[in-house]
Amino acid sequence: MSKIKVENSPYSGLGRIGLYAQTAAGAAVVNTTTETTLINGGVGTLTVPGGGFRVGDSFTAVLGGTLSANNNEGLTIRIKSGSTILASTGTVTMSGATNRKWVLQVTFVIRAIGAAGTAAIYTSGFFEYLKNASSNLEFFNATSLNNTTFDTTSANTLNITAQWAVASPTNSITTQNFNLYKIY
Repeated sequence: MSKIKVENSPYSGLGRIGLYAQTAAGAAVVNTTTETTLINGGVGTLTVPGGGFRVGDSFTAVLGGTLSANNNEGLTIRIKSGSTILASTGTVTMSGATNRKWVLQVTFVIRAIGAAGTAAIYTSGFFEYLKNASSNLEFFNATSLNNTTFDTTSANTLNITAQWAVASPTNSITTQNFNLYKIY
């Protein structure tokens, strides 16, 4: 991974370096049970080349957008590197929501480098949204240690996906913003 020079940046003291910024809203994942990316095009990179990670490398990703869901519908959010699942919310049973805001924040730490079975990445995060009833937050975590299928010897490309359990025109999730930072 190449270093990004930020000497004259007003943000240089914040301890993070921007790697990717989504520049347009993502397409809605609506009326489908197909696992679909939440990330749209942007500037920067979501890929770390093979051999590019070092032990201790740490990243954070923050996404936000709008969603609608029928009451008691299932939604799964997955954080992935290629086809390798780094963490998942599991199937979340949604409370009714109509055009409500949601946020996903995830942190990744490289614990070991090497091929699958040697490399390790710890991923922790949370997914929250406002439900219709009482406007309370619903909160779900996505935390996992992957030390079996994660591989730092080949390129890793971050992807974050959503998958509805039931196809319905009222089950919809869209990303309005997404940023990825290197924090250590």
